[in-house]
Amino acid sequence: MNRIVLKWGGSILLLFLIVFIPFAFIFHFIYSNLYYRDVEEQIDELSSRYANAMTSVEDSQVLQMFVTLASFTNNEIFIVDRTGTIVIDSGITGIVTGEKIPEKERMQLESGNPVYKEFHFLPSTERYLVSGKPIFNESSFQGGIFVMSSLDAIDHSIAQVKRFTLLTSIVAFLIGAGFIFMLSRKISAPLIEMEEATRKISKGDLKTRVNIHSNDEIGQLAKAINDLAVELDRFRSNRQEFFANISHELRTPLTYVQGYANVLKQELYTSEEEKKQYLAIIADESQRLIHLINDLFDLSKAEEGQLVLEHKKVDLVNIILSVMNKVMLKANEKGLEIQKIIPDQAVYMYGDEKRLEQIFINLLENAIRYTEKGGILIRVENLPNQRIKCSVSDSGIGIPEEDLPYIFERFHRVEKSRSRDYGGTGLGLSIAKKLVELHHGTITVHSELGKGTTFEITFPQTSNRTDTTKPNFS
Repeated sequence: MNRIVLKWGGSILLLFLIVFIPFAFIFHFIYSNLYYRDVEEQIDELSSRYANAMTSVEDSQVLQMFVTLASFTNNEIFIVDRTGTIVIDSGITGIVTGEKIPEKERMQLESGNPVYKEFHFLPSTERYLVSGKPIFNESSFQGGIFVMSSLDAIDHSIAQVKRFTLLTSIVAFLIGAGFIFMLSRKISAPLIEMEEATRKISKGDLKTRVNIHSNDEIGQLAKAINDLAVELDRFRSNRQEFFANISHELRTPLTYVQGYANVLKQELYTSEEEKKQYLAIIADESQRLIHLINDLFDLSKAEEGQLVLEHKKVDLVNIILSVMNKVMLKANEKGLEIQKIIPDQAVYMYGDEKRLEQIFINLLENAIRYTEKGGILIRVENLPNQRIKCSVSDSGIGIPEEDLPYIFERFHRVEKSRSRDYGGTGLGLSIAKKLVELHHGTITVHSELGKGTTFEITFPQTSNRTDTTKPNFS
């Protein structure tokens, strides 16, 4: 049996016993007191009735009638005269006709007060509860009548109730224990299944899934474990793809650099023009390596929350105009026109000017890279609630719908078989997304295959932001 079942079931049973045992004692105490009180009230009422019905203790027939009447009530009686002498009894062992009761009790009766006591008559061991009432004829004291109820009979009745209660409690405890352990097994079964699943996941079996049996907290935990397994599996796949991609991205320019460096070293060129061509290739590939390393460095700092932004008040229009000037040469080389729809006046926000420029350079260079004809449109507009919306649209090859959810992932490329034709490191969009989020903005993409792509960015236009932001992307 699993320890969690024992712990859970044992805890519930212990709680049950902690509550039940004091309750049983209290119940027994209350029941015993009520039973004793009920008997006291019965014999008190009987003795009062008998005393009120008698006017004399000298008529033997009347006395015998009361003895007979007492036998029908399962009680015992004895009657005393004005001197305290017992004149008749119902045959109780220890009660002797002709003997006297204690003078104190006789005087108590004579003064009109009842007598209550508990005792047993020697040599009998049976105990009795006694109620004695005085008998008066008008104002003249005639004697007294005592009604007795056996305490042993009362104790016997209480013992029977106690045994019945104990037996019932044991049966209820066993039934409750069985039910509790069945319930504990049912409740703990999903937890045990989740424990086994997490152990498999920790050992690398990321295809393991937990069955979801309910929509409560346990069901949500099972769902969370399944989601974790999916994310870990995806992370492992992405990590493998990342290392494969980074290896390829580093190997390609290094191969060019090494190859053409050997050509130059061995002087295998035929002219100065060819030599300059090889040097230009080495320079381009070296620049590509630097670009890749810088992108990796920026992305790593952003994901570890180490990329610090220096916020200040900047004009977003000036930043976009500056970026357009920097990428205009690449656009002209492909015969592309970059158009703008921006406000005539300045659009201020608080942010890092260098990083904001990097966002739009990445988006515009990405648009130029994947656009062969047509143009690119960049738009800036003010939105309600102190928001700024920027968009970069192109008329390029577009993105398939199934690739849109992954477009901001590291090294994700659409149509990988043709990706080398367009160049790039595969990190630009991922870096852009991280930088937008560092500015507390959002970035979305809309695309139609063969017609073009639009990236939309929304920034908060805060008026007093002066802090340095270091969000955590873990």
